[in-house]
Amino acid sequence: MASSIFLLLLLFFFFLCSSITSFKTEKKTFIFRVDSGLKPSVFSTHYHWYSSEFTEGPRILHLYDTVFHGFSASVTPDDAENLRNHPAVLAVFEDRRRELHTTRSPQFLGLRNQKGLWSNSDYGSDVIIGVLDTGIWPERRSFSDLNLGPFPKRWRGVCQTGIRFDARNCNRKIIGARFFAKGQQAAMFGGINKTVEFLSPRDADGHGSHTASTAAGRQAFRANMAGYASGVAKGVAPKARIAAYKVCWKDSGCLDSDILAAFDAAVSDGVDIISISIGGGDGIPSPYYLDPIAIGSYGAASMGVFVSSSAGNDGPNGMSVTNLAPWITTVGAGTIDRDFPADVVLGDGHRLRGVSLYSGVPLNGQMFPVVYPGKKGMLAASLCMENSLDAKLVRGKIVICDRGSNPRVAKGLVVKKAGGVGMILANAVSNGEGLVGDAHLIPASNVGSSAGDRIKAYASTHPNPIATIDFKGTVIGVKPAPVVASFSGRGPNGLNPEILKPDLIAPGVNILAAWTDAVGPTGIVSDRRKTEFNILSGTSMACPHVSGAAALLKSAHPDWTPAAIRSAMMTTASLVDNSNRSLIDESTGKHSTPYDFGSGHLNLGRAIDPGLVYDITNDDYITFLCSIGYEMKTIQVITRTPVRCPRRKPSPENLNYPSITALFPTSNRGFLSKTLFRTVTNVGQSEVVYKAKVESPRGVTVIVKPSRLVFTSAIKKRSYAVTVTVDTKSLLLGESGAAFGSVTWFDGGRHVVRSSVVVTQIDPL
Repeated sequence: MASSIFLLLLLFFFFLCSSITSFKTEKKTFIFRVDSGLKPSVFSTHYHWYSSEFTEGPRILHLYDTVFHGFSASVTPDDAENLRNHPAVLAVFEDRRRELHTTRSPQFLGLRNQKGLWSNSDYGSDVIIGVLDTGIWPERRSFSDLNLGPFPKRWRGVCQTGIRFDARNCNRKIIGARFFAKGQQAAMFGGINKTVEFLSPRDADGHGSHTASTAAGRQAFRANMAGYASGVAKGVAPKARIAAYKVCWKDSGCLDSDILAAFDAAVSDGVDIISISIGGGDGIPSPYYLDPIAIGSYGAASMGVFVSSSAGNDGPNGMSVTNLAPWITTVGAGTIDRDFPADVVLGDGHRLRGVSLYSGVPLNGQMFPVVYPGKKGMLAASLCMENSLDAKLVRGKIVICDRGSNPRVAKGLVVKKAGGVGMILANAVSNGEGLVGDAHLIPASNVGSSAGDRIKAYASTHPNPIATIDFKGTVIGVKPAPVVASFSGRGPNGLNPEILKPDLIAPGVNILAAWTDAVGPTGIVSDRRKTEFNILSGTSMACPHVSGAAALLKSAHPDWTPAAIRSAMMTTASLVDNSNRSLIDESTGKHSTPYDFGSGHLNLGRAIDPGLVYDITNDDYITFLCSIGYEMKTIQVITRTPVRCPRRKPSPENLNYPSITALFPTSNRGFLSKTLFRTVTNVGQSEVVYKAKVESPRGVTVIVKPSRLVFTSAIKKRSYAVTVTVDTKSLLLGESGAAFGSVTWFDGGRHVVRSSVVVTQIDPL
């Protein structure tokens, strides 16, 4: 007996030691930031240096030399830790997986054919938009090169060939295409699944084709998705050129090492705009020096490339906004004035609002029994998870399914498999009243949280509960619109609350754009339908609207910097909907705040001529990084070159951002005051005078000096000070923990240059 116990203990010890050894020897992908200036002259190239002194050549996956200096390699954690001590290595971080932030919208942004930004920019002609996404489906009409001129002379990119993608798939519209898979192949056992993916720029997911055509799709007549949203589909900048960089792969997401390589290539290739609808998947923001999207974006912005990114889909929770770096334009999502109503009609006569993109045989008013399978202890059934429904309970009935855990459309398939005839998809409290249209495979409608509760109560209390779904197709002219989408990422900024994020919102709900032929409109394997266009929602859809808008502004104003382009959008953004009322938060039905919409909703009718802009230089960004406590070596991880910080620590609130945030510590009481500084550049008529108008929050005094700014042909820049004084006893902070106001400069004519003002008490992070 004793010998048996001893043998078991010995085996356990051997297994434990083997596991620890395996962990230490298992290779992972790491990204190494290297001080390239320390390369010994004996090495002719950086690759020779890296492969000789840092690791073996075959282990190196990507070399970075444009927006970032260094390499990624597949090494053991012990090797990575040893390399961290090398004098030339500035930073080491493990490869991380990211996720995608998943017709009528250009007109809704204020674009018209005959005049304004479209005509003044020639529809974005010859501006190059680099789209970092899932690739592209080049055969779509949205990517036609009809009547487009030759490639812009500055273009240095390539058309990378691969599975089902050759040089003929590029044209004068899609002027470049690349794919980045080395990080994925190193991370996945057996590499990329070639049964569902193309090892090429071809899009197997659909997301990349959708975002690319939203930003720059050509005009396509008779566009629709199964009869919904019929009309002319056209991107925001229909004459802009597209360069597709495939960094995300179906079913496996997007890896930092591949994303950083795509940034490097895009800037080297000569793009003007980078559109990236990708964000962190863990909900915890990384510091800028450990965030490859922030690092790659800085490198791009420092070379004059505008970068727009999605704000994330984790709203309406506070501090859920992602992509926080101040050199990135961070875009939240709003609705447009188009909807796809599918009302739920109960047997007691109540009609409850819902939405759907179901295109099969309608119910035609026929009533069916309605049931909610979610009883005490039946969580899986309430969510309509796979194999969770009792066929005896749901057969021949409309089933109420709670939203969450599994894909929305997949719930309908579970209902169908169990014999149900339809589905009512009920929002959870966290989803609020935000509705998303899906191309369901059975009759189904998505209803808000309150409507869902009402239907559940009816189903549980009525002796004979019945219901039907009334599909009404496409409705245009919906009011109010825009409304801040419930899923859109919200402030405050989780890294540096001194910088308001998101920057603004743009159309991101029920957006029609091009789609792949590789999957059906739902993306589910069993969905065999084919569609040229699809309707999607997410900040992923909002981001390319701003990318296209930036292309138009860049075409109309070639000398504008990325910061000037962003400023033009932010200071001219709309704060009212099409009912001329303040923007509403979809999740609550109440007024929204700058933590929800940033500076407001994109309004390109005004952005072309903003009057004044808040410009930001590379030195300004470096000063900002010094102000948040980064050491000079840490800053060099981001900037590529050595920097010096001022002896006197600056304030992050003084970054010349188009919005203004005054942060006061919670520990201080009584009257508190601070003065912030801004500089504006006149981009309008040369001889002009602007006057300040201030809206102060309750319990706050905001004073602007000087209150008049005089510009002449010789004087293009003027600075002003904003002094914010709070009485902590009377300061009224809303549910968000902040109070909101504005500083607006106006010239008595068409120019109204508005900056959101945020005042909050929060200890700096």
